[in-house]
Amino acid sequence: LYFFGGHNSLHSMQEVSSDEIMIPQRGSDWFDGGIWLRCNRHEYNASEGFAANAWNDLFGGVSNCNRVIALFETLVSEGKVPQEQADAFIAEVKVLRAQFYLWLLDSYGNVPIVTSFADADPSPPTKPRSEVFAFVESELQANVPKLTKTVDGSTYARVNFYVGQAMLARLYLNAEVYTGTAQWAKCAAACDEVINSGAYRLEGNYFTNFNEQNQVSKENIFVVPYDENQAQGFFLPAMTLHYASQETFQLSFQPWNGYCTIQEFYDSYADGDVRKGEYGNQQVRGNFVAGPQYKADGVTRIVDSSPDDPGGAEVEFTPFVNALEPNCWREAGARVGKFEFTIGAQNNLSNDFPIYRFADVLLTKAEALWRQNAGSSEALALVNQVRTRAGVPDFATLTAADLLADRGREMFYEGTRRQDQIRFGTFDDAWQFKPVSEPCKTLFPIPADQILANPNLQQNPCY
Repeated sequence: LYFFGGHNSLHSMQEVSSDEIMIPQRGSDWFDGGIWLRCNRHEYNASEGFAANAWNDLFGGVSNCNRVIALFETLVSEGKVPQEQADAFIAEVKVLRAQFYLWLLDSYGNVPIVTSFADADPSPPTKPRSEVFAFVESELQANVPKLTKTVDGSTYARVNFYVGQAMLARLYLNAEVYTGTAQWAKCAAACDEVINSGAYRLEGNYFTNFNEQNQVSKENIFVVPYDENQAQGFFLPAMTLHYASQETFQLSFQPWNGYCTIQEFYDSYADGDVRKGEYGNQQVRGNFVAGPQYKADGVTRIVDSSPDDPGGAEVEFTPFVNALEPNCWREAGARVGKFEFTIGAQNNLSNDFPIYRFADVLLTKAEALWRQNAGSSEALALVNQVRTRAGVPDFATLTAADLLADRGREMFYEGTRRQDQIRFGTFDDAWQFKPVSEPCKTLFPIPADQILANPNLQQNPCY
């Protein structure tokens, strides 16, 4: 899973194709053949590197899971491991494999289903999206009940019963998109398995979930457990901060000045929302780094210097972005500050990345209830529970716009915004620098090199 927090794979394409993240071309920086401009505008094609990388990363995960399952089956057949002992591990790995397939189902729709390792078909055929959905559902239904309900250090960052229920909730939340048939009641029931367990709770401080040492969080259900030395791959400060931000955090590397948020998304937060942060105050954590930027002393401004302009201008991250390309201002766009950047941080963060989080489960259940009854008082209470933690007033009623916006504010940069927009019907809409796009762009292309290598694959519409 360590690919998840890096650049130019699954998370990048999920985020940059949504209305919360952009990677503008800043003069000679970040053109990269136009790949991120096309991603933002939904003009991507079958030759995009991010689509190929995500495909390879996800099917690499599937292959590794198949290899481990085959290993346990061999150990059992050779009498080296008891069947009942192997079964627990096999169930855990099958549920993890279902997570890779859930991402494949969501991103590409129609993909091969590969469950063997040594004798795997070298050219597996594409399966319809509905069949992939049914496979993921059946794998979870069969194996999640076999998983432990223990929630402690021994199951941290591993797939336990409640991780499996969170997967089912996410699967059913998007069932109508994936299959044409909504499954809201099943979604709510899976959420209840997590909520009623008492094993998880909202943290009092939102940012406890994203601190460098966030393994203490009682809210994070399943994480990618990063470590700056032993488990690398989470490159966020390099991806988002300005070159001169190296002085702000005394970083051991120079950032790349890339990822930023779209102004309309930044402005969707009220100024009193603790998730937003404070403009120009780097001492206050926020989902965004915005405003005048300072050195680590919090007093001296950092300067955008270059060989041609050693004095440079003082850096101020402006929510306003002047252009997507070709000459976006180097300081334009509020940056991603959700995860803690400690003083002296390395290029690889040690913050664990939450894949499933209790607040998400609360909002997922709220939506499932609201979809069945727009006047549901329980749905309203669940959303307001999350809003209270953020320090913003309760909603009096719930609308589709409220639900989508509050999921966006809470789940910013956690890889869910694209599927939320698709589910609420806004993914094709125009937003800053993006025109109205074709409905078929809700699926990414099967990578062109995969089509060439496997004639049994069928390309998605639009490509």
